[in-house]
Amino acid sequence: MGNDDLRRRKTPCGFCMAVFKWIPVVFITAVIAWSYYAYVVELCIRNAENLVGMIFMLFFYHIALILFMWSYWRTIMTSVGRVPDQWRIPDEEVTRLFRADNPETQKRILNSFARSLPVTNRTMNGSVRFCEKCKIIKPDRAHHCSVCNSCVLKMDHHCPWVNNCVNFYNYKFFVLFLGYALVYCLYVAFTTLHDFVQFWKVGAYENNGYSEQGQLNGSGVGRFHILFLFFISIMFAISLVSLFGYHIYLVLVNRTTLESFRAPVFRVGGPDKNGFNLGRYANFCEVFGDDWQYWPLPIFTSRGDGFSYPTSTDQSGEAPTVQRYAAMGDTTTNRLDGNPTDKLIDAIPLDTTPNNHDQPPPQHQHPHQVRSQNQAQPQPQQARHQARPNSLNLQPALELPLANGQSSNCSTAAVPSSQMVVVNLGTLPEDANGSAVIIDMVGDHSGAAAGVAAPKDACRQPNGDVPLN
Repeated sequence: MGNDDLRRRKTPCGFCMAVFKWIPVVFITAVIAWSYYAYVVELCIRNAENLVGMIFMLFFYHIALILFMWSYWRTIMTSVGRVPDQWRIPDEEVTRLFRADNPETQKRILNSFARSLPVTNRTMNGSVRFCEKCKIIKPDRAHHCSVCNSCVLKMDHHCPWVNNCVNFYNYKFFVLFLGYALVYCLYVAFTTLHDFVQFWKVGAYENNGYSEQGQLNGSGVGRFHILFLFFISIMFAISLVSLFGYHIYLVLVNRTTLESFRAPVFRVGGPDKNGFNLGRYANFCEVFGDDWQYWPLPIFTSRGDGFSYPTSTDQSGEAPTVQRYAAMGDTTTNRLDGNPTDKLIDAIPLDTTPNNHDQPPPQHQHPHQVRSQNQAQPQPQQARHQARPNSLNLQPALELPLANGQSSNCSTAAVPSSQMVVVNLGTLPEDANGSAVIIDMVGDHSGAAAGVAAPKDACRQPNGDVPLN
């Protein structure tokens, strides 16, 4: 609890507000006390028809009531905790922070101070979360409560019915309180259902204070206690079903109410509602503990210290996919993945036997291909290297564009030696069969095309590039 709250309580207005906060708790306590009187005195003692049945009803009733009140008391009286001084920023640093002229300077100051703290949550602009009222670095999942006027560890919400924040230290008690309250209401409703039905039967209670017209006599006031007890238990049970079910869901996904409305922002990965999700069983054990014997009891058995929490990334051991940008063009995509302007596109084996120029070229041959030349006859590896020439004249296989936009597929065209495409076979790689691989690189062939005469039936590729047959 902060110093501002202590000073506020010293004023008359602050004292009145502090008293006003306890009204919901007093109301719930009064309803429970009245339900005890209506069930035990009016239903069981004064309306006892079967002694053994009354004993069993009272036994299970008191078990549900004890667990219910125990959980409720622990939820109310458990403190929200105190953030240690190591999370508090010194006054001189706070002054520097408030006097910073831009958000980037504030971000650097906070990040520098929080280097030794186990924090993974950030604000939307990527800076460490800072509480201006408490002057502290906020631990993960912690938030400032304006009603409690302090930073609350793993804050779920502020509940007026318990006059306390549901937080790391009492979240197990709060879930048990909802569960046992639901069990208590359902038990009371089912055990009073018979008397509730008999109440509406004409003449059923004539001997107990009712006439045949259902008129109430002076001795029949207790019957209305049972009637109202049934209505109130059903009303509270309906509201508790949805609330208890919702918090069970939050426990299984390891998420608070605040995080379900606004996802926490992580230093790596950005906003992620499932950032603390470790799996259903691990999430349940994080709240209720590892020893199953203490699960139904309002005894603190939660894992951790309330300041740091394991994340789903720590559990899986894999870093989330993050899109990064670099000034020198470092991207996450491979430069050779599907770019139509790349130089190296495909690798297709090419037979090195003499070309049959009478056959038409392939229908769908891409202009930029990496092709291999297979030897016509098998040769030993050493002999094949010795017989290989140092260079290869690719003149007969060139299809060159003309100056007028046409192309020439000439197998016997004479191309000047200065414009030949020559590939040094001594540096070419080999494929799995030992064949040489020729890489056709896109270049400027306009100079060579200027001195070549093409036949009239020459065909031109749609993109104007120079293919190899």
